[in-house]
Amino acid sequence: MDTKQLKVEVGQFQWSFLLPKYWGIWIAIFILMIFALIPWTLQYRLAHFLSDIAWKVLSSRRKTTIKNLYICFPEKTLEEIEKNAKQVFDNAMIGVFEALNAWYQPKWFKHRIHVHGSQYLQNCNNQGVLLLGSHTTLLDAGGFVSSCFFNLDVVYRPQNNALLDMIITRCRSSIYQNQIPKDDMKGLIKNLKSGHAIWYSPDQDFGLKQGVMAPFFNVPAATITAHRRLMKITNAIAIPIFFYRTGNIKNPQYHILLEPPLDNFPSDNELTDATRFNLILENQIRTQPNQYMWFHRRFKTRPEGVEKIY
Repeated sequence: MDTKQLKVEVGQFQWSFLLPKYWGIWIAIFILMIFALIPWTLQYRLAHFLSDIAWKVLSSRRKTTIKNLYICFPEKTLEEIEKNAKQVFDNAMIGVFEALNAWYQPKWFKHRIHVHGSQYLQNCNNQGVLLLGSHTTLLDAGGFVSSCFFNLDVVYRPQNNALLDMIITRCRSSIYQNQIPKDDMKGLIKNLKSGHAIWYSPDQDFGLKQGVMAPFFNVPAATITAHRRLMKITNAIAIPIFFYRTGNIKNPQYHILLEPPLDNFPSDNELTDATRFNLILENQIRTQPNQYMWFHRRFKTRPEGVEKIY
């Protein structure tokens, strides 16, 4: 199915969205739109306030974040781990407001964006590119700052709620050239063969049907390998990408890091490739460890006979 046709179908309004079961979402969206219009300093303070609430209420996510940081950074004390975990929650909530700004007032990012390594994309000569990245707390702000320098598609997981999926799809339509559901392999292949750059993040645990166990921060982790098959079919290039924020509350700066294309990738060994890319992600994440989404159950799948982490 054509990805643009799919985007229109997913983002299409349905009269059923006016039913009472959707009213809560409409109210939430209205509030978020108001939040998007207030000054950044107020957004920042509100994000910290909401982060404190989330830290107390989302106990499962809190425990997962602490556990992930504990096993990935064994050199840190428990006090340091808990402090960093709280900062992850802070950055996640700040990321919500950054995404709102990307959707509703993108001019706010003017003079705050920096790109490093853009020459690697320019040298691709219209060849398809998989921008291999990770799930950071910048959310769609990372996609937006990239779109200021180059066109990109994004691979995403559709929302379970149809109204929410429609709203997010429409908001993202000004950022991404195409939005491709993660199971739409035909769309991925077609766009890569057409020379598109596609943001693809193979850093979550989807079991071993689609991957192998490879070390991530020296911990065995189920690692997706589907991108290897995509590259072999389309002859695409793999370029690691990383989004991160620096600066202070008054003057945050947003960075896009594009690294050199991976040579001899994919190789003939999927474990070697998975290990290699996990190390690239690890080195990127270590630069801003509290801006990574540690609240995902990254180590949900365990090797046979090994004790579960969560």
